[in-house]
Amino acid sequence: MSQESTAPVVRRAVDVEYESVDAAPGLSKGVLIDEDDGAPNFAMRRFTLDPGAEVPRHTNAVEHEQYVLEGEYVVGIDGEEHTVSAGDSLLVPAGVVHWYRNESDGMGAFVCVVPNGDDTIELAAESNG
Repeated sequence: MSQESTAPVVRRAVDVEYESVDAAPGLSKGVLIDEDDGAPNFAMRRFTLDPGAEVPRHTNAVEHEQYVLEGEYVVGIDGEEHTVSAGDSLLVPAGVVHWYRNESDGMGAFVCVVPNGDDTIELAAESNG
C-alpha cells in the first residue's frame, strides 16, 4: 500500500452515526474512520456503554487497542476483571475472551482501534468457575 494514494480525512463529530450493538443492549458504536474513508490500515470506532449495561463474554478475530474517554466501568480480559476510567488504555489480543460491565450511574465511552479486515465477533461460553 502506498501512503501517497491516501488522502487526508477530517470527520466532524456531528457526522458520525451511532447504532446499537445487537449482542449488547446499552452498547452503541460509531465508526469514526475506516476503509470507507480511505484509511489503509486501521478502523477507529467510538463506543458508548450506558449505565447498567453489560457486554457478554466474546472474542474478536482481530486485536483491539482501546482508550477510555469517559466514565468508569469493568473490563474482563482473559478471566481477570479491571476497573478502568478516563485516560486508561487497553490491549485485547485477537481471540482473547473479554467483556464489559458498567456498574456506575454514568455513561462510559471508549475509542477502539482495530486492523482493517474481518472483525468477526463470537460469543463465548460462560465459564464454569
